[in-house]
Amino acid sequence: MQLHLKTAVAQDYLQVFNAFDERLFRKLSPPYPKLKLNRFDGSEPGDVVEVELQTGFKNFQWTSLITDRSVTATEAYFIDQGQELPPPLRQWHHKHLVTKSGNGSIIHDIITYSTGSGILDLLMYPLMRLQFGMRKPVYQREFGKV
Repeated sequence: MQLHLKTAVAQDYLQVFNAFDERLFRKLSPPYPKLKLNRFDGSEPGDVVEVELQTGFKNFQWTSLITDRSVTATEAYFIDQGQELPPPLRQWHHKHLVTKSGNGSIIHDIITYSTGSGILDLLMYPLMRLQFGMRKPVYQREFGKV
């Protein structure tokens, strides 16, 4: 299942892309489940991000490996690929893409996930949309509204 969310912001795409650091990661964390950041290497290939999802009744580990990164004259991206995922997820691929748009840019969260069940993937879609939709106001506060 794929989810593609776009947020237009006022800052240049390279300024936005270069701001994807630990500080921004913490600001983008959803209110639930609470995330405990155990490791944040960065967004270069080979870097690892490890979090503990704290649900209030059980904690789950989530480890992602940065597998690709590219910067061109019009866009920049990095990809995090899930290595250790909480149930029911079995696959996770998140492309963090920032494209040039006039004097500003567009932040794209392109998420491909799978639980192994098409029905469960569909049932999770609204939750994924809600969780990642919460990033839009954070992006706009950080980088300015268009």
